Amino acid sequence: MGTYIHFTKEQKERANSVDLEEFLQMQGESLLPSGREKRLKSNHSITVRGNEWFDHATKEGGLAIDFVQSFYGLTFPDAVTMLLGEEQGEVYSIVKKKEEIRKPFELPPKNNEMRRVFAYLIKHRLIDRDVVSFYAKEKLIYESKEQSKDKIKEFHNAIFVGYDENGIPCHAHKRGIYTEGKSYKGNINSSNPCYSFHYFGISDRIYVFEAPIDMLSFITIHKDKDWKKHSYVALCGVSEQALFKMLEINPNLSHVSLCLDHDTAGIEASEKISDMLKEKNIGCNRLLSKQKDWNEDLKAVQNLTAIASEEHPQHLIKDEICSEILKIIKELEKIELKYEDVLKAFQKSQKTNVLQADAMKMASAGFLCLALREFKQLGITMTSEEIVQKMSEEFRAYQNKRKYYLTLSDVENELSTFKNQNGIISESDKALTSKKYEKIAMELLKSTIRLELEHQKQVQNPVFKMA
Repeated sequence: MGTYIHFTKEQKERANSVDLEEFLQMQGESLLPSGREKRLKSNHSITVRGNEWFDHATKEGGLAIDFVQSFYGLTFPDAVTMLLGEEQGEVYSIVKKKEEIRKPFELPPKNNEMRRVFAYLIKHRLIDRDVVSFYAKEKLIYESKEQSKDKIKEFHNAIFVGYDENGIPCHAHKRGIYTEGKSYKGNINSSNPCYSFHYFGISDRIYVFEAPIDMLSFITIHKDKDWKKHSYVALCGVSEQALFKMLEINPNLSHVSLCLDHDTAGIEASEKISDMLKEKNIGCNRLLSKQKDWNEDLKAVQNLTAIASEEHPQHLIKDEICSEILKIIKELEKIELKYEDVLKAFQKSQKTNVLQADAMKMASAGFLCLALREFKQLGITMTSEEIVQKMSEEFRAYQNKRKYYLTLSDVENELSTFKNQNGIISESDKALTSKKYEKIAMELLKSTIRLELEHQKQVQNPVFKMA
């Protein structure tokens, strides 16, 4: 447990009012523009604005204190201390509340030609000319002609338009077309996220992407005579709103192909959307780019430098831990394991020391052994390899955002339901018990992953120590 620190009401309010944009930049984090907000480069699902934050993957958000708790895995006292500075003095800027008037959505003014946009998309982004021409004729892409506030400079951007059911434009994604330096990209203010850049075909399949250029690149790579038959949508981020609006508008769509980026944010968003589609009994599969995204794949084909794909750190750790759990199960199967033995292993994992992760792996393996025993009594054939593989496949990184000790409290709650359960007779009771054993094993797996991540973070940033 951490040392108790008393904070006054004013100190807590000041910590909660810290400007997260400035705070994160001072921690070395890079931020990307995303409409009126800023998106973390290290985690595209998280956006910040002033002292507020939101994780679009987990649908969680709040103010500065709980952001630092969640993002850095700190306790409440440590998070407040960090935001106030080491001496609890005012170090970071405080957000000044501004009363904003939301302007109605308006498309940027059009240029009278598309020469620059065609050159950018075809020559620089390597997208097929016929694909660009098709979407331009559909009035889904155009070149803007905008002026700076002082009306001295003139800017040209690629605009990707999203229309509603009545053909009215209500979303636009702007992409800078200048190849020198860092170009702008973001959604136009007041865009309706339900109607981002999309196209309806006549087949029952829709392909889903993060950005319009990803979508056009995928079509370029897989272009055949039937490509226009399918439907496509670019979420212009990782929020699922546009996809579900497309499914609502076009009931003919019955299968979704998720083609989000091959990185941490894309993997989490794909997992989440896949689970949501499963609940609605909508078929779904995932198509992975070899590089970070489909445009990077186009570059790789042309032997140009491409940004490599990125596997999710939680999944990498999960695979290692599951292999270790399987080895432990193999050993436990040689002895007559009792529930009390597994409980002792779990209780040992509550002690904060270097052996905590090992104890949690042992406890997870123990509960899976108990589940296998219940399955056997029910006449269900399942091997240790199969039950570990099942747990591995059911793991979702987007659901494992909480600090590990909070997850362990959930395990304690599950364990309490096993008290006074001697003499289980019915098959339904046995089936329920086996499911609970598997659930506890999963929670312990998630806990171990979070613990390993915390350990890695401490090694990389010694200042962020757990209480």
